[in-house]
Amino acid sequence: MEGAKSYYIAARLKWVCGDAEALPFDDNSFDLYTIAFGIRNCTHVDKVLREAHRVLRPSGRFACLEFSQVGPLLRPFYDFYSFQIIPVLGHLIAGDFRSYRYLVESIRKFPNQEEFKRMIVDAGFRNVKYENLSCGICAIHTGSKSSPNQ
Repeated sequence: MEGAKSYYIAARLKWVCGDAEALPFDDNSFDLYTIAFGIRNCTHVDKVLREAHRVLRPSGRFACLEFSQVGPLLRPFYDFYSFQIIPVLGHLIAGDFRSYRYLVESIRKFPNQEEFKRMIVDAGFRNVKYENLSCGICAIHTGSKSSPNQ
């Protein structure tokens, strides 16, 4: 956050620390809701999605970038790298094996692309789609809130 505050646009921003499951904002407050590499760490992802929908204005856009599930051909290699290499690198570089082990485990437990898409739809979003990045290592899910005349 400190780096962002040095930019011009930061003068127009208000930094708020809050609970993603119970946002401190009125209904229909924002045109855009984005989250990157964070929703996977939330306890109740369905509540977070409903809150995102609640605070968006009609026709508002939702975008989520998150680690995802790779396809079956890449899975054995990705699993080896994830479970054997990433935690060791985390230990060597950051002195923290456990956090990097958690990272890998949390990615594995997070819903796959289609399941997460369904959760977003269930939260009330329309036109929900996703795009895989790096063969599915990450995915960007997007959707929108209906406008009154839709």
